[in-house]
Amino acid sequence: MMWISQYDLSRNGKESEMDLSWLAGVAAFAFAMAATPGPNNTIVTASGATYGFARTVPVMLGIASGVAAIMLVVAAFGTSMIADRRVSTALKWIGVVYLVWLAWRIGSAEPVLDDPQKERHGAGVPLTFMQGAFFQFINPKLWIMVSGAVVTYGTMGEMGHFQLAALFAVIFGGMTFISVVAWAALGVSIRRFLASRRAVMTFNVVMASLLLTSLIPILVE
Repeated sequence: MMWISQYDLSRNGKESEMDLSWLAGVAAFAFAMAATPGPNNTIVTASGATYGFARTVPVMLGIASGVAAIMLVVAAFGTSMIADRRVSTALKWIGVVYLVWLAWRIGSAEPVLDDPQKERHGAGVPLTFMQGAFFQFINPKLWIMVSGAVVTYGTMGEMGHFQLAALFAVIFGGMTFISVVAWAALGVSIRRFLASRRAVMTFNVVMASLLLTSLIPILVE
């Protein structure tokens, strides 16, 4: 009995160690995916510089929620939904059109420049929660990366299928939110050096151009 008890303790200890290693691996993958420069981070950086941190919060929450929702769907129901080439092609071109529209929104955004009256009534309108979330659903690269994460890490762990999907959603949504908060804060910091309307507009055009360059890998596939 003592031997069995010791064996159970040893096995539980190894399982806990494996679970911690699994969590660390998933979290590291999610952070690397979220923190590197890309469309989401370009969007919130430009928004932070143009509208300030508070008015960027809705789109940040939308981006994180969209990523979490996609992760939940893919982890729960599998990657077969995007294996169909017609689906992936439709996502690709809808995403391209929407990304071009987002670039136009950023490049033509009217700066607030710390004017309380303008900020209250809106010299320009920042992206909304729904716009940030919607972009995630038509971002083909995100679907591919999410599928890769599920294939790589989805077979590990002892929890149930839907519990695992929920955990994936929390981890990826959380890491995405941490990332966009950091990038928005960077935009707010940059805003201090943009003392004129012309400077902010130039910065926005640069950010819009960077957003458009993210289309290159999608278009050359």
